[in-house]
Amino acid sequence: MSKEIERAEAITWIRVQMAHYDLTIADLADAGCFVDRKPSPQPARYRNAEGQTWDGQGAMPDWLQRAVNAGQSIEFFRIG
Repeated sequence: MSKEIERAEAITWIRVQMAHYDLTIADLADAGCFVDRKPSPQPARYRNAEGQTWDGQGAMPDWLQRAVNAGQSIEFFRIG
């Protein structure tokens, strides 16, 4: 079964359940269904002389990548 079909079936199921229980989007929001679950920001682990920082998560920022490509150790920029 393709992802598109599975997705369409899931949406249909959700709509049926909402109708059956007389639920609205507001009811779901009040129940916390749409809470932003992004992780809290991590403290900076690396900093350059201009004050630019990176927490070590995700892709290395351009400023740090350029320094590393130029031969500088990443540990040079480590905080603490």
